[in-house]
Amino acid sequence: MSTSTTPPGAATTKTPGQETGTIRLGDRRRGVDVDMDDDVTRYAPEWLGLREGVDAVARASELLDPLRIRLADLPQPDNGLVIHDLGCGTGSMGRWLAPRLDGPQHWVLHDRDPYLLHFAAVNSPRAAADGSHVTVETQRGDVARLTSDALAGASLVTASALLDVLTGDEIEALAAACAGAGCPALLTLSVVGRVEFTPADPLDAEITDAFNAHQRRGELLGPDSVTTACEAFARHGATVRLHPSAWRLGPDEAALTAEWLRGWVGAAVEERPELASRADAYLRERLAACAAGELSVVVHHSDLLALTGPTGGTA
Repeated sequence: MSTSTTPPGAATTKTPGQETGTIRLGDRRRGVDVDMDDDVTRYAPEWLGLREGVDAVARASELLDPLRIRLADLPQPDNGLVIHDLGCGTGSMGRWLAPRLDGPQHWVLHDRDPYLLHFAAVNSPRAAADGSHVTVETQRGDVARLTSDALAGASLVTASALLDVLTGDEIEALAAACAGAGCPALLTLSVVGRVEFTPADPLDAEITDAFNAHQRRGELLGPDSVTTACEAFARHGATVRLHPSAWRLGPDEAALTAEWLRGWVGAAVEERPELASRADAYLRERLAACAAGELSVVVHHSDLLALTGPTGGTA
């Protein structure tokens, strides 16, 4: 769902004379009751498709064994696991996780965007790791308002690149909802505010700081979200595990790197316009190095597994 690592939406990010991208980092109009038909930030399917392969490699498969053990201990409905995917976008989490879990699964896909929901449903996996059937349904709505009642009967809650576009209150509500429903949560690919470039540039740190400030605009937590989520789930009795899940972008990921760079620099300039002239030259140089296969980037994320107890108690 999120920008986290990068920018959603179909608008362009531009400063005078600067290269433009096809995506823009926007907000979700926090604190405002937005009708579902109002104009809200959209996540471009092209961007979500571009990042899907790198997301799949980055996600922490090390968290799957403890998750499988917990799922095996939970009472299961007759039709198998019921998995709620929050802010599902085009459904990449389901395509990654469903074939890695045994047994029949029913996925409930949540998103605000009906177009993305349709895409996710049409392209959902049909079989689990052991060949069991996988079914899906879609629910349009704001995942920040999800309650434990909405998760009744859930075996697992998942999300990808979601936490960093939530507020502290929303993360608290998510932890409370999972605890109330007695289901674990696997929340992947949350940004932690660190980026490494090879070769390095003197402006790297300044652009990173400006981007992180942009991620924290309003009440959003941005790179502070993982710490906040760990504390929130722990307060609700969950055992929390963290594992790094960095993007490692080299010459083979040049298209993704270039699009990410445009959005990343654009968000930094949006936050601090005084960077515009230097950031324009920086971006052009970085894009040229990327096109020449001479740039590598590590974009750091964390994956979080919250093992909430079967009845919402201590795990």
